[in-house]
Amino acid sequence: MSSYYQMCEGLPGRESWLNFNLMCEKLPDLLKGVPLTIELVSISLLAGLFLALGIAMMRLSDNRLLNGFSRGYVFYFRGSPLLVQVFLLYYGLGQFEFVQQSFLWPFLREAYWCGILALTLNTGAYTAEIIRGGLQSVPYGQIESARAMGMSGLLLYRRIIFPIAFRQALPAYGNEMILMVKGTSLVSIITLMEITGIAKQIIAKYWTPVEIFLIAGLLYLVLNFLVTQLVKYLEIKFTPYLQHPK
Repeated sequence: MSSYYQMCEGLPGRESWLNFNLMCEKLPDLLKGVPLTIELVSISLLAGLFLALGIAMMRLSDNRLLNGFSRGYVFYFRGSPLLVQVFLLYYGLGQFEFVQQSFLWPFLREAYWCGILALTLNTGAYTAEIIRGGLQSVPYGQIESARAMGMSGLLLYRRIIFPIAFRQALPAYGNEMILMVKGTSLVSIITLMEITGIAKQIIAKYWTPVEIFLIAGLLYLVLNFLVTQLVKYLEIKFTPYLQHPK
């Protein structure tokens, strides 16, 4: 590590347009926020996926109550800014006495869990629409063929509907994963020290927004590059004709 900082000292400093010396020195500090960013994305995407499955099935239900609830949920969380949702969950819920006296208060008073909850609810709404579109894109002829072979219920969904819907929805869900990586930057507003939170802390001390935000942006680019490669791998793995191109 000492040799790394010695290398940084040889870079252009304040006399240049960009303070490369400071950028090099503060890169390890910004890297400390990467694990929390990945943790926020992973937990919220996983929880949001299970939530989205339920919401998507409600959207496709003939029950007016379930269908209406799911429509309202999707409308609100897709139609309002994520930043507003974070503020409402972190600052708004604490205004209600019944929330403070409930068993959920030990979690809701923590910025970490409010951030995860906001990200989960937000991605759940977008993912629900992605899943609904994937399910509706399954050719009806394939469903009828599976039923003719004796498949029904969970077996039909597990062997036919879900695999086809997953392949159809994967590109759109890849975009949602990228948006969630970028969306984690908003939880820095409630004091979470992920990449953007640490960047703002460094900027407040050195007042070098261009240099620090440039590094932070590059870190997000690297994370999203890894996400795109993962989605590309899954597309090839679950699409047989892509595995053996002619």
